[in-house]
Amino acid sequence: MKAEKAMEPNEKKSVAAVSDVGAWAMNVVSSVGIIMANKQLMSSSGYAFTFATTLTGFHFAVTAMVGLVSNATGYSASKHVPLWELFWFSIVANMSITGMNFSLMLNSVGFYQISKLSMIPVVCVMEWIIHSKHYSREVKMAVIVVVIGVGVCTVTDVKVNLKGFICACVAVLSTSLQQITIGSLQKKYSIGSFELLSKTAPIQALSLLVLGPFIDYFLSGKLITSYKMSSGAILFILLSCSLAVFCNVSQYLCIGRFSAVSFQVLGHMKTVCVLTLGWLLFDSELTFKNIMGMALAVVGMIIYSWAVELEKQANSKALTSVKNSMTEEEIRLLKEGMESGKDVQLGDSKV
Repeated sequence: MKAEKAMEPNEKKSVAAVSDVGAWAMNVVSSVGIIMANKQLMSSSGYAFTFATTLTGFHFAVTAMVGLVSNATGYSASKHVPLWELFWFSIVANMSITGMNFSLMLNSVGFYQISKLSMIPVVCVMEWIIHSKHYSREVKMAVIVVVIGVGVCTVTDVKVNLKGFICACVAVLSTSLQQITIGSLQKKYSIGSFELLSKTAPIQALSLLVLGPFIDYFLSGKLITSYKMSSGAILFILLSCSLAVFCNVSQYLCIGRFSAVSFQVLGHMKTVCVLTLGWLLFDSELTFKNIMGMALAVVGMIIYSWAVELEKQANSKALTSVKNSMTEEEIRLLKEGMESGKDVQLGDSKV
């Protein structure tokens, strides 16, 4: 029996580790998959469906339907979250989506990539301001290596204009705040990732489907009503929506399990995968500079994982020492109480 009890913590750790790997794997596979599907759907050589914001509305509509079915069948339980917090989160999330679309339209690809890279330090600063979170020297070093590596393999020409710069700032700030808020809401209301997503998805879907066609018209100069839908386009839209459900769920899972910073750092593995798959499937150019940047980014991610593990071990040791000291203090107080226990009990009975 003693041996079985000793095994329980290790078993829990191994199950948690498998769940963590599963969440990351789902996020990477679904994110890379949706990028590949959208590339075929939106490119001029594919189906030329250039309505990105409306497509995102479709994504959240399908996610909302999955959430409703899950709640109706009892697969997931619905917990109370104040409506104003759901609206606040949905506004921030929609600003993130719209801001990214405008940033991509108004800026060069190089500046767009730099703005995405800046999310890691922005998330770090925002978590420090909002949650008073501090980072070790090793974590900071790993973040710098990842940023440099991804920057080397993705950033090309860099052109900046005022409108594009403002849109990029809005996109970066809103996306960073959205990712921090996901973790905060899950902890604050003890709500699961899928339950939170099923509450926010309908609001995001409704707002994006109403505003999306106007935003897309401003971005592309085309109305969605003028698009000639084909069976191939419908198939890829359905594929994109299906992958979006897994992508959205895994994003909430990852941020709930880890942190917004970890999600950003390890999320750059998707950039490496997209570049590699683009070279394999779409004949994209892969230069020596790209390969060196990807290698540096992977090294940075390995260092980051090691640094986070070191931090966890240090925190675990600190907690253990605090618990041990508290236990000793409790034992001392208990002994003192036992010596004068009769007097205490008599005093209590008199009161």
